[in-house]
Amino acid sequence: MFKKLAIFFLFISFASIADDGSRLWLKYDLLKDPKQREAYINLTKFVALNYNSPIATNAANELKIGFEGLLGKKIPVVQNWTGKTGGIILEVNTTGISVQHLVDDGFAIQQQKGNIFITAKTPSGVLYGAFELLRYIQTAKDLNKISVVSNPKVKIRMLNHWDNANGTVERGYAGSSMWKWTELPFRIDPRYIQYARANASIGINAASINNVNASSRFLTAEYLEKIKAVADILRPYGIRVFISVNFRSPRTLGGLKTSDPLDAEVRKWWNDKTKEIHEYIPDFGGFLVKANSEGEPGPQDYGRTHADGANMLAEAMRPYSGIVIWRAFVYNADPKGDRFKEAYEQFKPLDGTFDPKVIVQVKNGPIDFMPREPFHPMFGAFPKTTLGMEFQITQEYLGQSTHLTYLAPMFKECLDTDTYAKGKGSTVAKVIDGSLDSHQNSLMAGVANTGSDINWTGHPFNQANWYAFGRLAWNHTLSSEEIASEWIVMTLTKNSVSQEKIKNIMLKSLPVYISYTYPLGTAHMMGEGHHYGPEPWLAKSGRPDWTSVYYHRADSIGLGFDRTGKVSNALSLYHPEVQKLWGNADQCPLDYLLWFHHVAWDKKLSTGRTLWNELCVRYYGGVEEVKKLQTVWESMKTEIDDETFENVKGRLKIQEKEALWWRDACILYFINYARMPIPSPLAAPTRSLDEVKKLVEIYHLR
Repeated sequence: MFKKLAIFFLFISFASIADDGSRLWLKYDLLKDPKQREAYINLTKFVALNYNSPIATNAANELKIGFEGLLGKKIPVVQNWTGKTGGIILEVNTTGISVQHLVDDGFAIQQQKGNIFITAKTPSGVLYGAFELLRYIQTAKDLNKISVVSNPKVKIRMLNHWDNANGTVERGYAGSSMWKWTELPFRIDPRYIQYARANASIGINAASINNVNASSRFLTAEYLEKIKAVADILRPYGIRVFISVNFRSPRTLGGLKTSDPLDAEVRKWWNDKTKEIHEYIPDFGGFLVKANSEGEPGPQDYGRTHADGANMLAEAMRPYSGIVIWRAFVYNADPKGDRFKEAYEQFKPLDGTFDPKVIVQVKNGPIDFMPREPFHPMFGAFPKTTLGMEFQITQEYLGQSTHLTYLAPMFKECLDTDTYAKGKGSTVAKVIDGSLDSHQNSLMAGVANTGSDINWTGHPFNQANWYAFGRLAWNHTLSSEEIASEWIVMTLTKNSVSQEKIKNIMLKSLPVYISYTYPLGTAHMMGEGHHYGPEPWLAKSGRPDWTSVYYHRADSIGLGFDRTGKVSNALSLYHPEVQKLWGNADQCPLDYLLWFHHVAWDKKLSTGRTLWNELCVRYYGGVEEVKKLQTVWESMKTEIDDETFENVKGRLKIQEKEALWWRDACILYFINYARMPIPSPLAAPTRSLDEVKKLVEIYHLR
């Protein structure tokens, strides 16, 4: 059945004429240059495979399909290649010089004796090497004398799906869930195969398939049978399945009176349930847990610690190869406190108490996936605990599916920042890849942006964020520019002039978005609940740290949250070198200024403008930049597929309208505190604050 589905899906993919985006970056369209095709054909006359496994077979088949599409010539897959030249040899080899520098999943691509060898210790490594070779051809790189050795920087490279059993996706902006639970296990959607191929092509090797606000239903036999069917599809592409679990499951499913992690019956229930899961999924990846956060149950309900809860599950996983991922996104509703500090303060006393099978998954910043946040203070402060990174690929606070926002620069900004934990060069990336503190395990997770939309991600450019996450999880030293260039040529156009224009749009997009939404380190001013559009005036909510005024602290004196000691001492959680960088308002980089300082409206900044004038310039400038992005995009009409061009064009118009919405809402609200004129030559908004507030009311009615 699996082979038939794969053939069917690939047939309908290549038979499509219009580019609806469904193929993502796996577009094996015929290369237009005959000389270029001929050069590649001479090096790819056959594919030889020396290892029999579903993953290795997929590697060979992917090369065969890719070569036939890109080069327009059928390529045979053979087993005996002795004496032949001009082919691709796939080798799984656990010994010898060719693999001595490789880790599991790593690969080498080298030309020897007239053939190109893709060598790895594992079948997964061969699969990743096959996709790397195809990427070389898709991006028109020279295969002559090719020599590549590539090892993943991070062991577990995971997508977190916040998908629910009813088909909804929490923070999903690309249609309903891609997992069709009502059809599983009896019907397998062919898109599952395309999903697996896309992830394997960028090195993603794990997927947690349900929402971290988890339903216990996913642990029932009914759903384990469904999850098994998904795991069986993903396994031949090297992807292991994880399940998000509800900590109260022993009570809701098992009928126990408690879910106390130190209770013997509770521990036995989890041991038995874990054994049952492995009967369905022998290579089960493990549990992902959100506990004692935003109303979710957890060990603190019983006076226990996060380590108590995580270690109980680790004990259940001990006979197996899987792990436990425990999220550190926790915070209390304290109007006098600082949510910035909550996770650090709850977890710091537990450093060194977690089982080796536990990874604590930490968001990139201390609040909640804001467009720009300081790196989380837990990074660099927990040498005895394996910390994993949690990025958000889905654009919850970044324009969702209507704003073009390329996120690789945001990921890189965090990864490349120095924690100074062990002196200069102790970057966040070295914390999460395990190299800084010699941890054997490592994790980078991304909250997925996939859905049922035909192009997977809603906005065509949101595909680039999925792609960028995978590439950086494999190799965090890649630059945003390199990744953008790859994605553009594989996805949008082979025209070099257009490629440069699109790359410039992508690289500008994040700073442009920040300028008209959250300039100078402002944060958390989005609409309540839906997290869309501006609501800086929000002062009442279910908890104080869900409001806007909690974060921006605007008053007649100035703007910003003082975290240097006057209101909060959160800055003290960082190492002295970081404190020095951010602690002085006169020297603090402007992008982080209002994260750490309450700054007077009339204070002159390093730009020569006052705080108020600088805010105005950035809000207004952001709107103008969106207009410029539209002009550049319009200039590429003849180079981009019509369907994609019109899709992006329409969304850019929405983005301009909503950038203006953000600008007017924030300017008209803050001017009541600043009591200063909008600087010349900027024109005052043509609508009142009350009129802007009505837009938010209308949105709530949707």
